[in-house]
Amino acid sequence: MLICTNNCYNVSGIYDEVKNMNENFEKMHNGELYLPNDRELAKLQMKCLDRLYDFNRTRPTEMAKRQELLKEMFAEIGEGCYIEPPFHANFGGRHVHFGNHVYANFNLTAVDDTHIYVGDHTMIGPNVTLASAGHPVWPELREKEYQFNMPIHIGKNCWLGAGTVVVPGVSIGDNTVIGAGSIVTKDIPANVVAVGNPCRVMREIGERDKEYYYKDRKIGDAK
Repeated sequence: MLICTNNCYNVSGIYDEVKNMNENFEKMHNGELYLPNDRELAKLQMKCLDRLYDFNRTRPTEMAKRQELLKEMFAEIGEGCYIEPPFHANFGGRHVHFGNHVYANFNLTAVDDTHIYVGDHTMIGPNVTLASAGHPVWPELREKEYQFNMPIHIGKNCWLGAGTVVVPGVSIGDNTVIGAGSIVTKDIPANVVAVGNPCRVMREIGERDKEYYYKDRKIGDAK
């Protein structure tokens, strides 16, 4: 375990206090419009961001320290997860749930104003954004800084290519591959390859994928 110094914060205690006392906290997680500039929420957020700052400052050789920080930062994180710094998150991962053996490359951005779920063995390419937060289209509400949040669900054994953006409320099924640069605005089913802006299903994952890993290159002994 990490030894707490003056820079180590009891984020969980503050989180529980806000959760029990703050109406805006409830609205954060039920999809209602709310004002995110709430003082207590801001206090919680700053504590979470301090832990995120500590994580991003770690050296590549400090793997054990990174793992302990992730356990403090995330809502849930399974065994064998690896996140390549820098990692960016509105609440420092406080509302992010990773299964086992999830890999995230450089510059994962988790707009985790509400919950983001990622299943076991999912791979996330560089510069991916998982955005749970949105704003009303009506200009007067945006001017007042209203916001709403919808959870994101990504299944097991998915692959999100570099530069993918997933918007609020989207679900992606197990084993699905999302092509690089895709903007995922609607749910994508399991066992498909999907790509584009907006992201659309191109094909199902099939028998040929058992034999070829790239164009005409055969898998051979790898399986």
